[in-house]
Amino acid sequence: MSLNTFKLLAPAKINLFLHITGKREDGYHLLQSLMAFLDVGDEMEFSRHDSLFIDVDGPFAGDMPSPHDNLVYKAAQLLAAEYKMTAHGRVTLNKKLPVASGIAGGSSDAATALSGLAKLWGLPEEQNRLQKLAQKLGADVPACLSRKPVWAEGIGEKITLLPEMPPMHFVLANPMVATPTPEVFRRFRAKFSAPLQFSGRRKNASEWIAALKIYRNDLLDAALEVTPKIRDVLNALQETPNCHFARLSGSGATCFGVYDHAETAMAAVNKLKQQYPRWWVAPAALLK
Repeated sequence: MSLNTFKLLAPAKINLFLHITGKREDGYHLLQSLMAFLDVGDEMEFSRHDSLFIDVDGPFAGDMPSPHDNLVYKAAQLLAAEYKMTAHGRVTLNKKLPVASGIAGGSSDAATALSGLAKLWGLPEEQNRLQKLAQKLGADVPACLSRKPVWAEGIGEKITLLPEMPPMHFVLANPMVATPTPEVFRRFRAKFSAPLQFSGRRKNASEWIAALKIYRNDLLDAALEVTPKIRDVLNALQETPNCHFARLSGSGATCFGVYDHAETAMAAVNKLKQQYPRWWVAPAALLK
């Protein structure tokens, strides 16, 4: 591979918990969430070309929107306009994550497009400038640009980097039912959660897991109205051996189970794939 061609991972994001604390006058909900990034995701290859080409392949390529509605295309145009240049280069997106699944696949693609194209175009390393562009692409995109555990507030755009988390292992499972985020929020009718403080100071994975168990995802009931199969996914994860707890990520329909070791997570993956061959199931660990 030449110096003019490189690959980047657009990592999946999970909401280890998500509380809804209010609603703005413009209709957007206010939230508090601990977001973490995993070592599974979409793969993106960047290479030089005089014009802009965005190719999409992979198992979920057929579920992607038309090229000009793709967040990767929008990120490229936004970055080019910011630096007063013409967008160029070839971006190949290997779409491995399910679309509209609550793990920020599109947002992570957009964030990775910003950082990857900035590198390809030889732009100065101006993270604050990229963060401002990321905010224009979606509430999750700024967090996805960081690729590190973050405490998110507001509508998701106010992020605080947390201390590095210890190794943790997960199983992701999705019943292969698209669950549009706007529809889930439209159905949210629960009482708002009281705002909380979260420091992220935990010594080891056991302390983290014990702490995370007391929180929740406030969007669960609304997501179940849109996609009732989410309940089946949560139950199936919880029933796998050595699963500490199972929870919905974001607006769904992807759920995750938490495990002590890669081996126990992989055993759960094998069991779920055998029981539910039509589901998307994957092992994951925190991105290093």
